[in-house]
Amino acid sequence: MEGGPEAASKQEFTEFWRRATRSPYIMRLALSAGIGGLLFGYDTGVISGALLYIREDFVEVDKKLWLQEVIVSMAVAGAIIGAALGGWMNDRLGRKTSILGADIVFFLGAIVMAIAPAPWVLVVGRILVGFGVGIASMTSPLYISEASPTAIRGALVCINGLLITFGQFLSYLINLAFTETPGTWRWMLGVAGLPAVVQFVLMLTLPESPRWLYNQGLEKESREILEKIYDADEIEGEINAMREAVEQEKQQEGLIGQTLGEKMKAAFSNVAVRRGLYAGVTAQVAQQFVGINTVMYYSPTIVQFAGIASKSTALALSLVTSGLNAVGSILSMLCIDKYGRRKLMLLSLIAIIVCLLTLTGVFYQAATTAPPIDNVDTLSFGGNATCQAYLDAPNFSSWNCMKCLKAECAFCASTGGNNLPGACLAETKDVRAVCGEQKRVWFSDGCPSKIGVLAVIVLGLYILAYSPGMGTVPWVLNSEIYPLRFRGICGGIAAVSNWCANLIVSLTFLSLIHALGAAGTFLLFAGFSTISLVAIYLLVPETKGLQFEEVEKLLQKGFNPCNCTNLKTDEEKANEEKASTSK
Repeated sequence: MEGGPEAASKQEFTEFWRRATRSPYIMRLALSAGIGGLLFGYDTGVISGALLYIREDFVEVDKKLWLQEVIVSMAVAGAIIGAALGGWMNDRLGRKTSILGADIVFFLGAIVMAIAPAPWVLVVGRILVGFGVGIASMTSPLYISEASPTAIRGALVCINGLLITFGQFLSYLINLAFTETPGTWRWMLGVAGLPAVVQFVLMLTLPESPRWLYNQGLEKESREILEKIYDADEIEGEINAMREAVEQEKQQEGLIGQTLGEKMKAAFSNVAVRRGLYAGVTAQVAQQFVGINTVMYYSPTIVQFAGIASKSTALALSLVTSGLNAVGSILSMLCIDKYGRRKLMLLSLIAIIVCLLTLTGVFYQAATTAPPIDNVDTLSFGGNATCQAYLDAPNFSSWNCMKCLKAECAFCASTGGNNLPGACLAETKDVRAVCGEQKRVWFSDGCPSKIGVLAVIVLGLYILAYSPGMGTVPWVLNSEIYPLRFRGICGGIAAVSNWCANLIVSLTFLSLIHALGAAGTFLLFAGFSTISLVAIYLLVPETKGLQFEEVEKLLQKGFNPCNCTNLKTDEEKANEEKASTSK
């Protein structure tokens, strides 16, 4: 292991293709388990479009910004609980059983959302769906990782990431399909239960993780699965590596203990596990703090912030961004086993920072060039239709569209062009209808802008920068960086960290937009991304091409971020000092 990850051999995508075509069983395992990623992606994407129509059905949701954030983010809150419980379930019940349980809960949540008669019932359904997603988010990549040949493990785990992005793309297609259908958002949310049923049926026909089985003493069953996955000359090496890991676990069993508290204490007292958690949790938190789920949860709203008012147009453009996300996931599959995990994340973060700074400039320009308010035009709608804050303002002549929207009113644009003066009106359905009768466009989330299309283009570039690196690699890293005996509990800790960061971002985004504006919010995310870049550079080692047991040895030694070479442990340093002193 001297020299760290440099010892790993380079793996090309052709190796992945060769093994997958020669042994379709590998792809069957990966695709079936990866449907958990599809559920994850669908739930992430579908709410962004459904929210536009939920606001129309429930007046209190349309009027209360915090209620919109709660509906979106309660799935994340449920995912935190699911991910926390998922760590225990994976260790105690196995990977397969955990996935089956996640499917059942997700299906129930989808049904509850589809029939929700009130916002609070919708919130309950979101929590149930989130609970299932939380379990699946950590279990699916873990199952794929443990059932994959080492040489192509990264590419196979990326299938989970690819299906996350496909789920997001599918959710936007479903959103567009039901925009003119009675029940709109109910269909959008209810359809989510179908993939859960499909995965449940498929997983019933698949085996448990071979490494989990071996750890439970079921060596024969484990070997039978490995024979379907690995080349014949590789099987004994994998069996020996698992035997070594299990023997080491048995030696430490008295130290580790059986309760959750005892396992947590043992995990944090192990230097390799601590270093793995530093790396895994950093990558997971960074994945969220670059702001990706503001785009996934609120992309149609962001498109409207950019000056594109039509719901169907906003959904169609969101479909383009989610399609680019899928393209990025394919790029990740092509590159991750060739260039490594660490390099992909660092390059991804640099590109993300550039895109976020560009978005900051675009939204700042859109805000400063917002069309002015025409006083005569505004008053022509009548006193009851005019924005009350505008009427009470001593300097109403300086108002523009952006100031009107910040006062929680709406802008009825003129028909002649983007920069012509318009009316500042009360944001009610009746007034909106009057504006529409005049063949004018109603803006309540963003102002007309000539550079709105530019914002969408940069959003697309942001997705392309995010998806191949920060989109997929953190999940791959966390599926392989922890020792077998701690893999479930550490994977749960990392997944909980991811979902907690997700909750913070999704629960505050609309409030941040209201307080800082779109430009200020994206600038804030650019700052978080810069901090993430530094943290990943300092804490995350390279793991490509290494067996799980080799990763543990790498973490035991540590690494130098300047050249990624291994450092000596404190114990080794002490032994060297003693030897030097004796000489």
